[in-house]
Amino acid sequence: MDCGCTGNEKFFHLNDFIGSTFLSFVNLYKIIRIGLTFYRIVIIISFLFFSILNWGQTHDLSGIVVADGNVEGIHVINKSAYRYATTNTKGEFVIEAKASDSLYFSSIQYTPKFIVVSASMIDQNFIKVYLDDSVTELDEVTIGKILTGDLNSDIGNSDAERPLDFYDLGIPGYTGVRKTQAESRVYEADNGKMVYLGFPFVMFNFNKFLNKVTGRTKKLKRVAKFEKEKNILTYIKEVVGPKLFKQEDLAEELHAEFYFFCSDDENFQLRCTNRSDVEILQYLQEKLIEFKANNLADN
Repeated sequence: MDCGCTGNEKFFHLNDFIGSTFLSFVNLYKIIRIGLTFYRIVIIISFLFFSILNWGQTHDLSGIVVADGNVEGIHVINKSAYRYATTNTKGEFVIEAKASDSLYFSSIQYTPKFIVVSASMIDQNFIKVYLDDSVTELDEVTIGKILTGDLNSDIGNSDAERPLDFYDLGIPGYTGVRKTQAESRVYEADNGKMVYLGFPFVMFNFNKFLNKVTGRTKKLKRVAKFEKEKNILTYIKEVVGPKLFKQEDLAEELHAEFYFFCSDDENFQLRCTNRSDVEILQYLQEKLIEFKANNLADN
């Protein structure tokens, strides 16, 4: 079938088709190239973003302090992030930090040291710090008068003066035994009379009344008694008890039970409070006889 086109017209139609197809490929290439460029830009921006984010992120940084002496209890302070940690018996520590933070290591026996956290420390998640001993140079001391050995003579020749006290200044002062915190609370809750009679007024101590009614006074007295017994028992365990067991025989696993047996006695405070070591030792010897007798009866 003839389309009615001449040869020249067919040639021009073919050229138009080839030209339009070529332009389509060119446009497609441009679009693909623009897409790849945009994709690369997105990747680069994402990489930079996550790099910056990772740089500013806080990490748990582990480390160890190395020194010639004891490395326990050394203070590790992040002065940039206001974080704090202390070393254990091995000198190890863990502290929150990020790159460029300043770590300050402080201890009485060592020279203080600053460390700036680097990116490699964050990547390795470990830091080792060496501390130098702190050496304090003392001023030269010249020894003065030579003592004779005669106490009265040496005191008379001494330039030392008695320190001032409240008697010298003419002000009232307290010379008795200071109350513990628990005893002070009992005094505050139960101090004074319940009723003060005075003409023409009668005063009622509401503080004492309320503390007694609510049971606070009884509770505070129980706490004060427990604290007192605990302090006495601690002293006995550390000082008098070892002397007792050098003289008397008792299995070591029964020592704690024996101390509890003594503290449970109603005369424990009376026999042990403000007493000499000899008197306490005598009391413990008496209780030890009772303790052994009870154990034999139980067995």
